[in-house]
Amino acid sequence: MNEITIIGLGASDLDQLPLGIYKKLKAAEHLYVRTEQHPVLQELKSEGLSWTSFDAIYEENDQFETVYEEIVQTLLKLANETSVTYAVPGHPLVAEQTVQLLIEAERKGNANIRIEGGQSFLDPIFAALRIDPIEGFQLLDGTSFKRDDVQMGSHVLIGQVYDAFSASEVKLTLMEKYPDDYEVTIVTAAGSTQEKLTKVPLYELDHVMELDNLTTLYIPPIQEQEKRLKEWQTLRQIVADLRGPNGCPWDKEQTHATLKKYAVEEVYELLQAIDEEDDDHIVEELGDVLLQVFLHAQIGEDSGYFNMEDVLNSISDKMIRRHPHVFGEDTANSTEDVMRNWQQIKAEEKKSDEESLLDGEMRSDSSLLTSFNYQKKVAKVGFDWPDVSGAWDKFSEELAEWKEELQSGTKDTQVDELGDVLFTIVNLARFYGISPEQAMIQANEKFKRRFQFIESSVKKGKGNFSDYNLEELDSFWNEAKKLER
Repeated sequence: MNEITIIGLGASDLDQLPLGIYKKLKAAEHLYVRTEQHPVLQELKSEGLSWTSFDAIYEENDQFETVYEEIVQTLLKLANETSVTYAVPGHPLVAEQTVQLLIEAERKGNANIRIEGGQSFLDPIFAALRIDPIEGFQLLDGTSFKRDDVQMGSHVLIGQVYDAFSASEVKLTLMEKYPDDYEVTIVTAAGSTQEKLTKVPLYELDHVMELDNLTTLYIPPIQEQEKRLKEWQTLRQIVADLRGPNGCPWDKEQTHATLKKYAVEEVYELLQAIDEEDDDHIVEELGDVLLQVFLHAQIGEDSGYFNMEDVLNSISDKMIRRHPHVFGEDTANSTEDVMRNWQQIKAEEKKSDEESLLDGEMRSDSSLLTSFNYQKKVAKVGFDWPDVSGAWDKFSEELAEWKEELQSGTKDTQVDELGDVLFTIVNLARFYGISPEQAMIQANEKFKRRFQFIESSVKKGKGNFSDYNLEELDSFWNEAKKLER
């Protein structure tokens, strides 16, 4: 195979082009350019330089990935016939996807390439913006970057923002983190006589039509912590500060054990927000649940046992491991397939660690969930009623035994028999696909609402509970029931 020589056209006009690169361009017999929309080529055209551009491929395709792949395949075919010179904007190894694809082809033995220099657009960009890259900067591809790629505390440079459409996509992604009116800078032809810096609020980015191949978008860093609240690391630092030397006395005293009750409370409040179908309330309660996760992770880090990275690694590894139909070669055509695979993988993972089928199923903060988990677990190995009628019969039996103990038993036997009754109720809930925990949450919430109505009615009426008999109070309760309907 013949050699593909890759040349960088630099970041601006002919004056910045090294003499050696200029000579190679002039001497090239078969010159191909990714795009002829570059000032160096326009100046060399007047000197009689000719080339073949791939601009037509851009016009034929909607996706940049397809464009780049077609350009590379064309170059590889050409190289089978003769040596080729391929010129790209800037430096070949900076933000040039076609060159990366050619390098990959070379690694596979499908190409023979030689990379020549060319000025990167970064140096003139830094000079134009008067920024020092050692402060931290990111170079992102405007055609493919994601919201989570952006670090708001860094100088952010986004290349390949070619036109109003790509600018619109970039704008919408950035507005997921930055304020709509955050000032950004459009840098055009940095380092050339045509250099231009245009400052605009972010929401107007796609309204500026002076976008081309020599355009780079600059987003300055946000130093103030209170303006970077949409970043994960901000919450992490806040929690670390709360538990730090100058932090909050209460937060510094907390342990995994002392926070247990708050974790349960926050989850219950989240469930209530979901039941209310209140998105703003859900956002708030999800934040409270997330705070508990960060607090426990920080306690682990303070103690030297684990940190947030360990938590993320654990759950990410589990999700990948238990979804081989997404991240592996397995297939799952239905929810039933997914659940069956999940349980099988979970059982294999725990087989070596557990001596009992019930190990790991206890929930110390919820006896209802514990009994539900126990019954669900043993049912999978056949220890279960054939149908719900058996569960109803068992409930009747246990209820009768409890009544008997209430008549003649001790306090211990009464508690024991009540536990059996509750256990059979949980079993009935399982048969009917009802969460006993959720049922109790709803019952408690319902009782609270109705009793608060009674309190309100008493205050509006005679003012004191002692002024009402039970029948009158019960009438308020029934009124509350009617209002809920």
